Amino acid sequence: MPSLRGEIAATFALAWPIVLTNVAVNFMTTTDVMFLGRLSPEALAAGALGFNFYTPPFLLSLGIVSAAAPLAAAKVGADRRDLEGVRAVGHQALITALLLALPFWILFWNAAALLRALGEPADLADLAGQYMRGLQWALAPALLYTAARSVLSALNRVRAVLIAGLVAVVCNVLFNYALVFGHFGLPALGVFGSGLATSLSQGLMFALLVGYSWLDPKLRPHRLMLGRWRFEPREFARLWRLGAPIGVLIMLEVGTFAASALAMGLLGAAQIEAHAIALNIAATAFMVPLGLGMAATVRVGHAYGARDAAAAARAGWIVFGLAIAFVAASAAAMALAPRLLISAFIDADLPRNAATLAYALSFVRIAAIFQLADGAQAALANMLRGVQDSRVPMTMALIGYWVIGAPIGVALGFLTPLGGVGLWIGLAVGLTAVALMLFVRWRAKERASFGLRSFA
Repeated sequence: MPSLRGEIAATFALAWPIVLTNVAVNFMTTTDVMFLGRLSPEALAAGALGFNFYTPPFLLSLGIVSAAAPLAAAKVGADRRDLEGVRAVGHQALITALLLALPFWILFWNAAALLRALGEPADLADLAGQYMRGLQWALAPALLYTAARSVLSALNRVRAVLIAGLVAVVCNVLFNYALVFGHFGLPALGVFGSGLATSLSQGLMFALLVGYSWLDPKLRPHRLMLGRWRFEPREFARLWRLGAPIGVLIMLEVGTFAASALAMGLLGAAQIEAHAIALNIAATAFMVPLGLGMAATVRVGHAYGARDAAAAARAGWIVFGLAIAFVAASAAAMALAPRLLISAFIDADLPRNAATLAYALSFVRIAAIFQLADGAQAALANMLRGVQDSRVPMTMALIGYWVIGAPIGVALGFLTPLGGVGLWIGLAVGLTAVALMLFVRWRAKERASFGLRSFA
């Protein structure tokens, strides 16, 4: 069993490439927002609306596929030589990625009509539909990348994942520059070009991991991505039993933000533009506790597979402490310099952006308040996944986000003069409620030794 110092070192070694990968992948969306913001306020609003339509199905699918991480980690913890077991988990995740992409492609193709049916303005819905026609093809490679990344993380092979993400970010900037505005001899495709740029970048990320899995001599024996993907009914069922609640939990959380974006569309273009900016700032900061949490899933999962409850608890608490320390710093940055952060997305000195700036300043300050709760729930949810606990946390997310947070946000947003600020207050309340419930759940699991006998 590693010492406390050894566990911290192992966590950092695993976490920092994961964190940087999360920041890189999230920056692809941020890049889209930045280019669309330079194109026009209408393009920015349409891109935000389209992406929030894309997000819940994507995250539901991502949660299911990412269950490969704790399952593979437990197999590695139990027996590092179990190549067949790890490979079986990886293949079920890859197969699941393709199965999930097919029906959602149909949904995304009809985004404009569905958004109009939800009450969004017709011109905004049509422009968002154009963005979705380019973005929807990102789904399959993004899920395949997640499947591969989950297994590679369990095997502590995360640097290649980081390199693939960084290369894709650079390419996404170039693709956006070329396709949105029509550079390098290519046509100016506007919002459609921005969505297409992300699809091309996601495809590149997965292709790079495929190549790496073949070139790395330690990975080649696993035959994770090259060769025939074998369907294993038992492992497939295990992935879905653990992954479906994870996917629903993630969708419930991010779905509240997506729903708030749809509600913002009813309050006016300035508020939805400000929401998109504030959400991107908060999401970028969130990538760090999320990455730490993903490292916790692997470290806790290794201990869980080795049936060492003390090591599982220590691994979880170390990540929790690191996550809280970071979000305290990010909260301070948002509270003290919101205008500087917002200026990355719009020209804060232009009179035409005055309304958007005023709303964004309010939203970012609220985001600063809920940083602690957001970081805590990200760490705790992933700690619980490491001990393969996903169903009760899913129920807690349903209660916190949709029974407590969403009604408060709707009431304050539409029944008081607060408008968009009221919606953001509801988001903060929901995140806090979920963080508290997950904390209680982790402590209960810890007191019960996670159902294991510690051999520490």
